[in-house]
Amino acid sequence: MKKEKPIVGTQGIYDATVLGVPRMLVLGIQHMFAMFGATVLVPALTGLSVSATLLFAGLGTLLFHFLSKGKVPAFLGSSFAFLAGYWAIAPNKEPELLPYACFGVAVAGLLYIILSALFRAFGVRKVMRFFPPIVTGPVIICIGLTLSSGAINNCASNWWIALIAIAVVIVCNIWGKGMIKIIPILLGVIVSYIVAAVTGNVDFSVVANAPWLGLPFSYDSTIFALFPNCDTSLLITSVITIAPLAIATMVEHIGDICAISSTCERNYLEDPGLHRTLLGDGLATTLASLFGGPANTTYGENTGVLALSRVYDPRVIQIAACLAILFSFSPKFAALVSAMPVATMGGVSLILYGMISAVGVRNIVENKVDFTNSRNVIIAALIMVLSIGIAFSEAGTVVFTVGGATISLSGLAVASIVGIVLNAILPGKDYEFGVDDQGDTAVNFKV
Repeated sequence: MKKEKPIVGTQGIYDATVLGVPRMLVLGIQHMFAMFGATVLVPALTGLSVSATLLFAGLGTLLFHFLSKGKVPAFLGSSFAFLAGYWAIAPNKEPELLPYACFGVAVAGLLYIILSALFRAFGVRKVMRFFPPIVTGPVIICIGLTLSSGAINNCASNWWIALIAIAVVIVCNIWGKGMIKIIPILLGVIVSYIVAAVTGNVDFSVVANAPWLGLPFSYDSTIFALFPNCDTSLLITSVITIAPLAIATMVEHIGDICAISSTCERNYLEDPGLHRTLLGDGLATTLASLFGGPANTTYGENTGVLALSRVYDPRVIQIAACLAILFSFSPKFAALVSAMPVATMGGVSLILYGMISAVGVRNIVENKVDFTNSRNVIIAALIMVLSIGIAFSEAGTVVFTVGGATISLSGLAVASIVGIVLNAILPGKDYEFGVDDQGDTAVNFKV
């Protein structure tokens, strides 16, 4: 039998033929648990289907691996960067409005394809000059701050349950070892959920009535259900509101690929290339959105598992993807997630949203952005004031009419557009991607 190529790690060589099927299956389960808590939290917060989320996390990961030639051991899970976009279109999880939000996310996924083509044509350094930390950092900070009020409102339903979730996440993150440190969100949810159930704060009637097997999504929750009688104004609003958020997630993707390359000691930016990984991530996001799933993104949690296990075989990630697909066909499991107390979601999201903002600060600090430069101060100031000011204004959006269609823009959308334009036209651009590895990997929405 032909010997397979060994998997080279930082502290040894791991041969795929020596690992064997049982060990690879166990490692795949470990990867699935690493992504699990954060991935199912997104549909729980937005009202999207948990089953569809798991299905397209799995399918999206397999698509990513196919387009990246099966070389990059990355898992694609739900992105938190688009939460503000979903809530701008469907603030109360309205099922009839969520497909419009998904349409905006689908278009955001297509922007990855454009960036992929630009990288292929001009190279990473030339393109990344238009997405420097002085733009992405403040935008990421404002994503977390915009979401903060929702977390507080959820916690207010039962602060004791929320505080238990917060405490578990903190303890696991700071003092946890091994896998405990990798899955703090999942453990925070489980412990808080159990306490809420024991104290009578969970209604399990929906779980009891849910079947064990069923389809992961319904036609009414897909984008296709919008046509031909859709609200054109809302459709355009969704695109202009949500698509600019891809600025943060595309830079996050690049940072994640850098981090995976560093962990595995292989240059995935060159082989298979960022143009391939971006294409895979973008198409996976668009595919998920078409069928009512959330945006996908490369998961830092699973990069942590790679570092923990020192097994970098992409087939282990593919096993995790297949397991996620398998779980997606259980409505009873989806109902169990949906029955999660609001306070539990509030507790973990309180930390999560704060961490998102902290990632933005980290992005600025680790790239040594010079705030003695008036140019940088102006760009950051306008991004933050527009984002927060518009979000918490009386209207909450900027509304205008184009050709009879009423378009409503969120503060984040306006701020992102203004930041990119100002960075492009103001003199003094000094950011160069690839000079500082620590700065290049400073965008990662993980807890």
